[in-house]
Amino acid sequence: MKILQISDTHNKHHLLVNLPAADVIVHCGDFTEHGTEKEVLDFLNWFITLPYKHKIFVTGNHDTCLWDAKDIEDLPKNVHFLQDSECKIEGITFFGLAYNHSEQVIPPDADVLVSHEPPFMILDKDNNIHWGNADLKKKILEVKPRYHYFGHIHGAYGTEKHHGIVFSNAALFYESFQMEGNFHLLKYKPKIFVL
Repeated sequence: MKILQISDTHNKHHLLVNLPAADVIVHCGDFTEHGTEKEVLDFLNWFITLPYKHKIFVTGNHDTCLWDAKDIEDLPKNVHFLQDSECKIEGITFFGLAYNHSEQVIPPDADVLVSHEPPFMILDKDNNIHWGNADLKKKILEVKPRYHYFGHIHGAYGTEKHHGIVFSNAALFYESFQMEGNFHLLKYKPKIFVL
């Protein structure tokens, strides 16, 4: 199974053209900028039409109108909104942690954990500050998924392996802090993983 990971597109998803082939695409949140329904619908209309057999997404800190949603009506069966929930694809268990929810809900059989936040001290450093979640890291090291996909910290894009777990930050855009919300593409490339 080939998995394409993207994150933190902030309403600029239409700029992502010629994405690589994969079986599954995973978006790790912050697909909107202001968290409005209009932005969510624009993202979903784009995401649903992508030529991938399965599509998975979770919420980020910008996607506020979906924070408390359990599901989204009328999504195609191959589009998985994982809000503290899981789906199985070809025997692989994907678990999506909703933004700002308790990491204690992560099940012990998760093969691929998808969250928006990074774990503390792993691909979480920007402006000399570690922004990651310490409780999330503790739970991940307990559960030991094969992969942990996330974004959120735009300046910490990369992939690292610790304790047998592949950690991947796929925030695709970098932010220009001269003007709030001014995101630029494409400092980085979407990531492909083969399971």
